[in-house]
Amino acid sequence: MSPLAPIEKPAVGIIANPASGRDVRRLVAKASVFHTAEKSNMVQRALTALASCGVRSAVMTRDLGGIAGGVLRALETHRALPSAPWPSVTFLDLPIEDSAIDSVRAVDRMLELGVALILVLGGDGTHRVIAGRCGSIPLVALSTGTNNAFPEIREATIAGLAAGLIATGAVSREAGTVRNKVLRVRMNGEERDLALVDVCASRDHWTGARAVWKPEDLTELFVTTARADAIGLSAIAGLTHPVERSAQQGVRLKLCPVGEGIMTVRAPIAPGLIAPVGIAEIGTMHPGEEHMLEKRRGVLALDGEREIEFGPESRLSVSLHLDGPLTVDIGRVMRLAVEQGLFAEQVRHRPAEYHEIYSTAPDQPTEETWQPH
Repeated sequence: MSPLAPIEKPAVGIIANPASGRDVRRLVAKASVFHTAEKSNMVQRALTALASCGVRSAVMTRDLGGIAGGVLRALETHRALPSAPWPSVTFLDLPIEDSAIDSVRAVDRMLELGVALILVLGGDGTHRVIAGRCGSIPLVALSTGTNNAFPEIREATIAGLAAGLIATGAVSREAGTVRNKVLRVRMNGEERDLALVDVCASRDHWTGARAVWKPEDLTELFVTTARADAIGLSAIAGLTHPVERSAQQGVRLKLCPVGEGIMTVRAPIAPGLIAPVGIAEIGTMHPGEEHMLEKRRGVLALDGEREIEFGPESRLSVSLHLDGPLTVDIGRVMRLAVEQGLFAEQVRHRPAEYHEIYSTAPDQPTEETWQPH
């Protein structure tokens, strides 16, 4: 099938980042590794769930890591199981550069094909890139990364069920999705990029290995969400000034050397890495307010990864906005499905054995009072 050929609706896009969960923090800390085989297995479990909800087609990215290859091999085997069919799967014929541009191109093509939503397997960085391109298309955010402050750690089968219920309209998108906050970065008056969880200024002068893990280099931190049980840079705020994902504000911190400022907090800034961080100032971010960076030279990390180098001539600002991407609230969707009776079928003609056992049992409803919902 041509990648631009019409696909049977409803269709779901699937983007699985082969590089997520494999950055330098595996060397400097004890972060877990999401292997290619598990990512491929997660996609297969999601396909089973999508089909059970009536999703006809899936559109998936190709990759050099073997995720799509594992799904393709599984498809050949699964065709021999007519009792449990999967959706038809189209693998996008796009260039592969093993960089963020792969996800950008995939989202653009999926929007052209009219997918109902996109199932994403990745970390904060993967979801950040996709959030910048997906527009009004909802995301099902599954964590296969390092710090995982934005995507959830969920069983792919349940995520697939929630995705299928939204894609088919069995649960309405309005009821089953939430709008997220974002941080927008402007350089010299023009929008440069966005972050879903945090923006942090560092004294580093180059992006280098991208991942941030040295707190002594950090100068300013902006967060959309600050949970006390978070891991990553947002944990610095979460242990001092928590703010919920649903709250219409964020937090700004000015950082300083340990032992100075107003306090020092020991924060889990990466899996297996708990470090002291000095805090000089804590403030609230309100939607639309522009906060100018004080540091005149360094690097900005977006959702934990160094992305933007800046010098003395750069005027950088960060602002909080409430118009971020839509994400499927998996727990809410499943509860709504139960309330609507979407998973259960009432037995209208019960066998005689049922009547004999239960009609005389104490505290049981009689035949006259039992009614299917």
